[in-house]
Amino acid sequence: MNKKSTFVKWRRYLPLYLMLIPGAVYIFINNYIPMAGLIMAFEKYDYKLGMFKSPKIGLDNFTYLFATKDALNITRNTLLYNAVFIILGNILAITVAVLLNDVRSKTKKKLYQTLILIPYLISTVIVSYIVYGFLNTQNGFINNSILEPLGKNGIAWYSQPKYWPFIITFVYLWKNFGYSSIIYFATVVGIDKTYYEAAVIDGATRWQQVRYVTLSSLKPTIITLVLMSIGRIFYSDFGLFYQVPMNSGALIDVTNTIDTYVYRGLTTLNNVGMSAAAGFYQSIVGFILVLTANMIVRKVSRENALF
Repeated sequence: MNKKSTFVKWRRYLPLYLMLIPGAVYIFINNYIPMAGLIMAFEKYDYKLGMFKSPKIGLDNFTYLFATKDALNITRNTLLYNAVFIILGNILAITVAVLLNDVRSKTKKKLYQTLILIPYLISTVIVSYIVYGFLNTQNGFINNSILEPLGKNGIAWYSQPKYWPFIITFVYLWKNFGYSSIIYFATVVGIDKTYYEAAVIDGATRWQQVRYVTLSSLKPTIITLVLMSIGRIFYSDFGLFYQVPMNSGALIDVTNTIDTYVYRGLTTLNNVGMSAAAGFYQSIVGFILVLTANMIVRKVSRENALF
């Protein structure tokens, strides 16, 4: 009887298992098989000998990231930019999601969702040329159409590092906030309307409804997205920091991150082992940060912890 019951249950869920197979195969091929390449982080990779026969050199590849004068700069840039992206990105995304929920027209709501999501779907290469169209010293929109009519001299944007922390942050927010907004919006839409009705009966203002109902209901989603972002805080958007500044040498100090530094080192030295070591280091640190952040969340609010 038990065996028959188990078979019937398995048969009932068979279509779901079949739907799972393509995704599972993709994850195995894309995420797990490449993990064998971690061995290169501890080798002096030789193309002739291959991955498994190259000479082992222990932790020597890891010293490349820390033994140079640029180590502090690239680590600082990577961490600070990502910290700003996480804070401002989530604040902006939540704000937009709340405002979208207040739009009554279904047509306008769909239109706004499409408009804010379009930048996320645009290639970083295209974004870099859009930015170049605005910032080009000779023909750029800002210099020609804003500064010159005001009687001010044009700015050589691609040789002025002081502007680029703000430019990089603005471009990142413009390109990525739409995706997070849609995720938050999906959560906001699912909030039980009776909570708002009860709040109105109790005399809550609009801000109080947002604070005590909307934000409270969004807490699990916020924690999940923040924890995922913390896990990649030692990574950076390569296109954003390399392609958007057009790889300008004058901007290296403010746009150089671990990923761009490793790429430049790889193209210059052709050191595959060093590149593998950097990726391994970023993954381990990210994993530790996720565990630490989740541990803190569990102590503060156990039911909102990711695991």
